[in-house]
Formats: sequence, structure tokens, C-alpha cells
Amino acid sequence: MLRRFIPLSEVCEVLAISSDQAYALVRTGDLPAIKVGGRGQWRVEVSELEAYIERMYAQTRDLVDETRDEADTSETVDR
Repeated sequence: MLRRFIPLSEVCEVLAISSDQAYALVRTGDLPAIKVGGRGQWRVEVSELEAYIERMYAQTRDLVDETRDEADTSETVDR
């Protein structure tokens, strides 16, 4: 059975980021998470992590497109 929620430590592994960076994503609301248990451990729904990754892909594509457009404009001006 697939798990619905994963601990923040696994989010760190998936995204190859530090725990500080993962907590920052949660604090800013970029990555929705819930606190569970008496010690308040954070859990992220797998679907939310996948949605976050998709948003990051979209942002990266937009950035690449903008950079490409700027380079094309620069080449046209230089000619």
C-alpha cells in the first residue's frame, strides 16, 4: 500500500535539500504540510509534493523561455 503522507526527512531526500530548506518551504506555504503526533512532526502529502515539483518544473520552463527570448532579442539588436 502506498503511503499518503511522508515525513519531512523524506521530502529532503526527494528534493535533495537540507532540512532547513524543507522547513522554509513549509513555513512559507510553498509546500503544504501538517503537524502530527505529540512532538509535532511534519508530514507532507505525497500529492502535494508532486504538485510542488510540477510547479517548480513550470517555473523553470518559464525562466528558460524568458532567458531564451532575451537572448534572441539581444542577438537581433547586436546584428
